[in-house]
Amino acid sequence: MEKDQNQNIQNDDDKSESIGNVDDQNEKISSEDKTQKNEITPEEKILELEDKLTRTFAEMENQRRRFEKEKEDAFDYGGFLFAKEALNIIDNLERSKQVLKNDQDLKDTEAQKKIIDHIDIIIKDLVSIFSKNNIKPIDCLNKKLDPNYHQAMMEIDDEKNEPGTIIQEIQKGFTIKDRLLRPSLVGVSKKKDNNTKKNEENGENQATKNDQENL
Repeated sequence: MEKDQNQNIQNDDDKSESIGNVDDQNEKISSEDKTQKNEITPEEKILELEDKLTRTFAEMENQRRRFEKEKEDAFDYGGFLFAKEALNIIDNLERSKQVLKNDQDLKDTEAQKKIIDHIDIIIKDLVSIFSKNNIKPIDCLNKKLDPNYHQAMMEIDDEKNEPGTIIQEIQKGFTIKDRLLRPSLVGVSKKKDNNTKKNEENGENQATKNDQENL
């Protein structure tokens, strides 16, 4: 009896071991199938490498272009801030001219004329030097206001020009190559409103009436 029991236990162990071997084999086969499925062929590997090379060369080309653009900008506009500050010299000379013109002690004298002429020569030379370095004044008088190049500081009643026409230049603007260095400060024309017209007409009528009374 005991012998039969031992034999049954041995048979159960053999069955368990057999089942375990089958499971190991199945797992091994499944792993091999996965490996085969994930395995890349040489052709696919070559295509993958070609794609990576193409992307790398494209990125290198983009970087080269960015570097060239930055180099060109540095060459063309590297003196942008210096040029903007240098324009203050012209502004100061223009202000000096205006002060001299308004000086009653020098008004209409030969000294005043000579000093103003010398200032004009200096301004002209400075503008010429700037122009040689692609820094050029903006021509704005009698042109329509362009917000890209002009900044309106005041509106002036004017019946001769279309509204928005620049009829006064307060401060000269400049460009450096194709960029705005500083805008022109200008006064633009506007049509007189009805109240202004009426006031002027009333003033003229009153003046005429007074003249007639005086007669």
